Amino acid sequence: MKTLKDVKIGETAVVAKLNGEGATKRRIMDMGITKGVSIYVRKVAPLGDPIEVTVRGYELSLRKEDAAMIDVKEEN
Repeated sequence: MKTLKDVKIGETAVVAKLNGEGATKRRIMDMGITKGVSIYVRKVAPLGDPIEVTVRGYELSLRKEDAAMIDVKEEN
């Protein structure tokens, strides 16, 4: 399955599943990233880390390792 890390700049994806355990998963959910929410990839830093996204109307930067824990599907 495709992860948020694989989504290209300018694309929008929908969260299908959150992987990870305990505090890491809770932190991702506390940022507003939950199943079914749309995420728009705004920018990626030159070395690929971090990734800047728009979620629920606000901008957020995610580490590449956190983005790899978020399974996504194409937005319809």
